[in-house]
Order: sequence, then C-alpha cells, then structure tokens
Amino acid sequence: QVQLVESGGGLVQAGGSLRLSCAASGRIYNSHYTTAWFRQAPGKEREFVAARRWSSGATNYADSVKGRFTISRDNANSPVFLHMNSLKPEDTAVYYCAAGQPILSAMDSKSAYSSWGQGTQVTVSS
Repeated sequence: QVQLVESGGGLVQAGGSLRLSCAASGRIYNSHYTTAWFRQAPGKEREFVAARRWSSGATNYADSVKGRFTISRDNANSPVFLHMNSLKPEDTAVYYCAAGQPILSAMDSKSAYSSWGQGTQVTVSS
C-alpha cells in the first residue's frame, strides 16, 4: 500500500495558477504504476482530472482541464505535481491524489486506484 499526502491548495483568483503536490511513501514495483488526480466539488461526484503512468509516460486528462493542467514529477523519488494554470471558478474543489495500477483504458476510473490522499482544497474566486 502506498500512503499519499497532498499539499499546495489555497485561494487564487480566476486566471491564476497553483501547483499541487502529492508525496508518496511506500513503493510499487509494477509497470502499470500510475498516479492520478481527482477532484470533488460540494454536492458533486468525485471526478477524474489527470493521470500518468510513469513507466510509459502515458497521460490522460479530463476534457475540462486539457491545455491548462499538467501532471508531472522531477524524478522517481520526487512528489507528483499537478500544475494548474488559467484557473476558473469551476475548478473549485477538493483535489485528491490517487495511486494504483489501472489498465490504460481505466486510468480515469476511481475504482482503479487503491491508495488515496486526504485531499487539499482549491478555491478559485471570480
């Protein structure tokens, strides 16, 4: 099991940027190891934001964030980042980091991830 801790959330004006971090402890030696970001706004279902399979570099982004958000890390031992640019009020949510070994077609599925962080709040004011 991988333990995940998110940080970096906060309040930002529309059009601004934030960088979220996801620090992981424990390691998974699996070619399918993938880190994802999900978010949940008040009264809504938790939704997929972005995911990356580190062995192949395969990425997946929700249509709502394509071109604005990027998931990355500096090296295998660094935190995973979610770079968020051109933020909109509708991006306001609690953002969760998740880790697992999904098949490529399931990278956007909550059920494919076995480890979750506690979440970090992102609020975008208009």
